[in-house]
Amino acid sequence: MTPAGTARRRGLSVRMRLTLSYAGFLVVAGTVMFAGLLLVLRYVPDENLTVMRGGGFAPDRSDLLDVAVPISAAAVGFLALVGLAGGWVLAGRMLRPLDRIGEAAALAAGGSLTHRIALDGPDDELRRLADTFDLMLARLERAFENQRRFTANASHELRTPNTVMKALIEVAQADPAGRDVDRLLERLHETNERSIGIVESLLRLARLDHSRGGRGDLLAEPADLADVARAALAAVPDTAAPGAPRIVPVLGAAPVRGDRALLEQLAGNLVGNAVRHNLRAGGTVWLTTGPDDQGRSALVVESTGEPLDTQAVDTLVEPFVRAADRTRRQGRVPGSGLGLAIVAAVARAHDADLALRARPGGGLRVTVTFPAAAQREASAG
Repeated sequence: MTPAGTARRRGLSVRMRLTLSYAGFLVVAGTVMFAGLLLVLRYVPDENLTVMRGGGFAPDRSDLLDVAVPISAAAVGFLALVGLAGGWVLAGRMLRPLDRIGEAAALAAGGSLTHRIALDGPDDELRRLADTFDLMLARLERAFENQRRFTANASHELRTPNTVMKALIEVAQADPAGRDVDRLLERLHETNERSIGIVESLLRLARLDHSRGGRGDLLAEPADLADVARAALAAVPDTAAPGAPRIVPVLGAAPVRGDRALLEQLAGNLVGNAVRHNLRAGGTVWLTTGPDDQGRSALVVESTGEPLDTQAVDTLVEPFVRAADRTRRQGRVPGSGLGLAIVAAVARAHDADLALRARPGGGLRVTVTFPAAAQREASAG
């Protein structure tokens, strides 16, 4: 159906149109040759071409035309048949990859994203189209799988604090005489704060990922990663508490151009994760800003901690994946599991490179490198 709601007129298939084109080309070529032959015969004299002794047959121009016209007409008809038959076969061979692409598109429209065209043959336009379509299907499959996993994890994470609050209320209702109201309110407040934090993180992540491909209304203002890091350090709570890791800042000038609020959130999440997922005692967090080996502005947060599975480090940027789940540490480490996911979204919004690497002795090193163009613009500003 067309947008106006009227049925489209069914036309000839592409294969039939190509076949008719091939046949038409051969017919036109044969007709041109026939016309050329007639043009040449116009210059043949009407009188006999040869003088035969004894009154024998001597052909003239009309005799030649009588022979040439039917033969030429038959030749043109033969070319038309060859064009139709050969064109039908050739068009079918040429369009066969399009049939496979169409089948894959129909399967994808029906919800199946696991099918691949896997077209072989020469590296031509159809092969590149099929490869691009396969790449699109693979990306869509990953995106839908990530979306399903994200939805399941979000449901679980949001259900947990609600279940805890329900259990606290039921226990208090079951024992009215022995309830500790102050303790109950404190536990309910903590659980509610955790639920609110998860929802706010989900909203931030959604805004970053779905507004103009991750950029949204991104401000492009000059900023220094050293100042951003200082603001992040000032917002870290309980740095002087017993057992808290020691923070070692080495802050050099690192001009960038971007959204200051988002950059502070990026740095704050990295520092907060480094503090939260550190050793129980005697841990250290190194916070460094400055140019890298190529002169690009970089922010590096390195921390001690439990040994990490090097094969699973890259998955830490996925929503609801916690470093504690990748270590041998027992017990649940507080956090929503969205910190590094938000960091990755902010980095994408600024065209920055995010690299995660497990430290040999345990812990994690996170490097955020900003493009050189952003650094030049910030320095000029």
